[in-house]
Amino acid sequence: MNKRQLIKNCCLLIFATFLTATMFSMQIQEPKIVYFKDDGVIPNSKLPLLVYPSAFEGNGDGLAEKIEKTFAANNWINSWRWGVYPFHHYHSNTHEVLGVYQGTATLLMGGEKGEKLTVKAGDVLIIPAGVGHKCLTHSDDFNVVGAYPNGLKPDLRKGEPTDRPSADVNINKVPKPATDPIQGKNLGLTRIWK
Repeated sequence: MNKRQLIKNCCLLIFATFLTATMFSMQIQEPKIVYFKDDGVIPNSKLPLLVYPSAFEGNGDGLAEKIEKTFAANNWINSWRWGVYPFHHYHSNTHEVLGVYQGTATLLMGGEKGEKLTVKAGDVLIIPAGVGHKCLTHSDDFNVVGAYPNGLKPDLRKGEPTDRPSADVNINKVPKPATDPIQGKNLGLTRIWK
């Protein structure tokens, strides 16, 4: 091996080491885990809400496309783009994932007695069936990509007295997803939602 080839190989090795280190440093963090109890109006879930802060980089339509492709690759489909309703609601027949692709918002999760979360572009929330969610405030450009495991079509429950006990029966029948919407099999919710 001549000197030029040796220098080239060393440079490639250094670059590969840098690239590997960069890729490992960009791995998705463990999610924030938040449990909510049944408050008498919103049933919530024995499964926790999972919040991945800064799961994606970017902003706008390009980020929305990246989020949609990632969700779809993990079989979280039937996606849509919009905001979050300004009233308490939940889905009794499916889990839901929300990926923020632009703007910021303060969401109230878990009903009136729940927790306020501030979200921004790149954040992802995995909402178990039954967990209430509502937008309190948002920037003018706030939007999310929503999707569901196996492309299920969600019902819309608002915590009305007539929702229960049928909503409770539905929630208990919802299967745990086979994949995490951003990390796939064997990671994220597949390990946490046991």
